[in-house]
Amino acid sequence: MLIAVPPSPPAQELDLLAATIRTPSETPGVLFSGTRGDTVAYTNIVVSMPKGRPVGTIPWPHHAPGNPETDIVATEVEPLDEASMRTWFRSHENTRRVFVFIHGFNTRFDVAVFRMAQLVVDARIDAAPVLFSWPSRGRLLDFKLDHQNATYARSDLAKLLRTAIDSPNVDEITILAHSMGSWLAMEALRQLALQDGAVSPKIDNLLLASPELDIGLFRRQLEEMGPNRPHVTLFVSRNDQALRLSRVISGGMTRLGAIDLTNEAYRSEIAGIDGLTIVDLTETRGADWINHNIYAESPDVVRLIGQRLTQGQVLTDAQASASLPEAAGDFLGAVMATPIVILDSATPPR
Repeated sequence: MLIAVPPSPPAQELDLLAATIRTPSETPGVLFSGTRGDTVAYTNIVVSMPKGRPVGTIPWPHHAPGNPETDIVATEVEPLDEASMRTWFRSHENTRRVFVFIHGFNTRFDVAVFRMAQLVVDARIDAAPVLFSWPSRGRLLDFKLDHQNATYARSDLAKLLRTAIDSPNVDEITILAHSMGSWLAMEALRQLALQDGAVSPKIDNLLLASPELDIGLFRRQLEEMGPNRPHVTLFVSRNDQALRLSRVISGGMTRLGAIDLTNEAYRSEIAGIDGLTIVDLTETRGADWINHNIYAESPDVVRLIGQRLTQGQVLTDAQASASLPEAAGDFLGAVMATPIVILDSATPPR
């Protein structure tokens, strides 16, 4: 779906940088396959989104590459070398903020590109959008191979984050990782912390949506990052069917993204973790019965990400219990009208 087509003026365009360790594909419009590559490849992609689309939806083309008046399409696709990639950061210095998205299991490269574009546009994220795409096979039965491929990519993600950290044009970096991408994000940050003694203060916010890792491993990764780490926000749901299947595959270990916050055993597991916010979406529904993509498909959750968390603000229980109009206007009212439960640790990050 990534064959470039001429833009349609009413549509909204998003200029993003994609970095991937996938193998290049010779098939037009595919760009990258689901197998491991030898080096990181960079691509500047401009995505066009038609107007009038409901928040949380992606108007997929019925036939590739699609019609820009009705479908999400790519209007520019330009390969970049490493020097040009650094220039891309400089060209977006007006925001001085970077938003890094890491997709999850069973995700093709083109799907990851369009998902990120939808999320950034719907959440109105004011930051330079950067996609890191690890070599997911894009097949449901390749769960274990996808996990190995995510591990394969952790040093490459760390290198990309290092480039953003070292850029004098970047002041703040927010990371959003979904599903198995959460494991990859945690490992890359842990690696940077072990190399440098701490995670760079430029990385101030880490959002993990439906994180596919176990609670004990998560705690250990945080401990090894040290006390000076980003604020971490977890989006969890007991009705995430993909994580229920993952629990079976993982030998019965409950996944972090599916913890039951009404269970004291789980609450004690996460007690004492400073700088942690948990957003429980159990009573929120996604576009399908799987409920694994609520973070991007629920309009209220998308607004929560865009208007609060990526702006360095954390919505706590104290704020949620305040008068709706006085606390945050229409946005907070929308969140409180939905069954979203938010728990925040007492100690702020850093």
